[in-house]
Amino acid sequence: VPADGAAPRPCSTRAALQGVNKPVIDRIIRVDHAGEYGANRIYAGQMAVLGRSSVGPVIQQMWDQEKDHLKKFNELMVAYRVRPTVLLPFWNVAGFVLGAGSALLGKKGAMACTVAVEESISDHYNNQIRTLMEEDPEKYKELLQVIKQFRDDEREHHDIGIEHDAEATPAYSVLKTAIQLGCKAAIFLSERI
Repeated sequence: VPADGAAPRPCSTRAALQGVNKPVIDRIIRVDHAGEYGANRIYAGQMAVLGRSSVGPVIQQMWDQEKDHLKKFNELMVAYRVRPTVLLPFWNVAGFVLGAGSALLGKKGAMACTVAVEESISDHYNNQIRTLMEEDPEKYKELLQVIKQFRDDEREHHDIGIEHDAEATPAYSVLKTAIQLGCKAAIFLSERI
């Protein structure tokens, strides 16, 4: 207990906060939290439509990993004292609509959405890894480890989508391009707002 008799703070100041580039860390954690939140909503939408189909267990498996990702970013937001994006209510609806809408195109449509989103996110994670490596790989070791693991999970989801005939979706390239443009806009906005 501190000498002044005040109760100890439940939130650690963490040595990791010392000397970090706070604006960079805030931007990275905020946008990654928003992305994992959006991914959870996409998979929720897909499960609402395809949960009882033959592809339901595959979608559920990917969703379970995304739930773990979101849980970790929730923890990192507290540890690094980062506020969430104010756009979470929008990503809640937009993610679910994207997931359900792509699933209404059938299994291939849902997988095309997965490929588009996961490719965008793994590229985004690679950019973040480069940024943190340039800053100080030792100082950001824990965060780099998390981002690298999640990037690998997203690549795995991308590959699962390809294996489940995503590219056979009618107008695949148009759908993929549209979804990826949306992802880029979401990343840009969530980093800043």
